Amino acid sequence: MAVHHRVFARLYPVVGKAMERGGMDQRRQELLTGLSGEVVEVGAGDGLNFPHYPPAVTRVLAVEPEPHLRRLAREAASHAPVPVEVVDGLAERLPCTDGSADAVVVSLVLCSVADQTAALREIRRVLKPGGRLRFLEHVRADTPGLVRLQLVLDATLWPRVAGGCHTGRDTAAAIARAGFTVKSLDRYLFPGARTPVSFHILGTAIRGG
Repeated sequence: MAVHHRVFARLYPVVGKAMERGGMDQRRQELLTGLSGEVVEVGAGDGLNFPHYPPAVTRVLAVEPEPHLRRLAREAASHAPVPVEVVDGLAERLPCTDGSADAVVVSLVLCSVADQTAALREIRRVLKPGGRLRFLEHVRADTPGLVRLQLVLDATLWPRVAGGCHTGRDTAAAIARAGFTVKSLDRYLFPGARTPVSFHILGTAIRGG
């Protein structure tokens, strides 16, 4: 199941730390506040979310397909405030039983999966009815000009240098189409300048019965 992005996997921890210092750590805190019970984190990367899990979370199953990032995540898990198990796996084929998770967390992941529809279908499968999907993603821009630029980037260089990332996906709409009810949605720029990679969403969606 391994996904090899060797250059990206070594650059991402450096970029991630810079993003944390720039305020992304506060967004991760918002993402995870109020969670409890059994949580599946899809695309855990090097474990930057782990320090922010609240004590009401009884266990996190962190799925990460990239070998180097998975090793870093296992190191981070040893210092997490809640039990975290890091495993190999793909978003499109999660190593979880049906209806086993109280919540699923994705952060900067649904832009990068090979098949976003299949990933959301899997997330819905592993959630209990009424379970929560917490998402923090960068998404399609809000003007035609920037959307055109995103599509050019997505069709050429960007996915190759950014671990498969696609900047122009309308992830909020995809979540709704997948059978979730979006309960909260915050749109914001990070960083603050209007660039093709600055458009983000943070929110909660509920799995129906």
